[in-house]
Amino acid sequence: MRAVALAASVLVVWSSTSLALAARVVVEDWTSQPVGAHGIPGGWTKYTTPGGRPAYDFTVVEDEGRRALRLHSRDDHSTIAKQIDVDLAATPILEWSWKVLELPSGADVRNRATSDLTGHLFVVWPRVPAALRSRLIAYAWGSSEPAGSMLRSRKSGTVTFVILRSGAEGLGRWLIERRDVAADYQKVYGEPPDNPKAVAISVDTNDTHSAAAALIDTIAFTSR
Repeated sequence: MRAVALAASVLVVWSSTSLALAARVVVEDWTSQPVGAHGIPGGWTKYTTPGGRPAYDFTVVEDEGRRALRLHSRDDHSTIAKQIDVDLAATPILEWSWKVLELPSGADVRNRATSDLTGHLFVVWPRVPAALRSRLIAYAWGSSEPAGSMLRSRKSGTVTFVILRSGAEGLGRWLIERRDVAADYQKVYGEPPDNPKAVAISVDTNDTHSAAAALIDTIAFTSR
């Protein structure tokens, strides 16, 4: 009987561990990308922005023992996207690490003429026609916008910015972010979300004609 009980206990522990591991969907950890690779990473595609003049100055690097994508922008707007298959009911939390190095000078997304950001992430719900009906939530580090604010884009009715941090405090340090995407979607759109179909990474300096830089490490969806 003891042997049976022990076996049952091991099975329960194994099942619990398996479920815990399963409740994490890695979007990208850059380990399949060679260090020094420049441009659009494998598995990602261009996500064009009208008038963006994309340069795709992206490089896979090692930084403080981490594999990451370094984003650099000077007077351009470059965005890449990757298709995802996630169930927000099971893994509603978007988790990533980033090190923001430089903020675009004079940027503020509350003003159409200065709507630039250093490296940031989008969660994307495509709809047709895309330019009018798609829904995008951008998680960003602002130059001057209030941290904690949710701001509709002045350029596109499809985008809402969630400003997680703002200003110089924390620049140059690796920081971990966790956001409940399902809860954010409910706040923005007033209804429960369906499952997103893509994640995008962007860096944007074409309005302020300035420069910005950031590194982004592993991106994943996890359970609460």
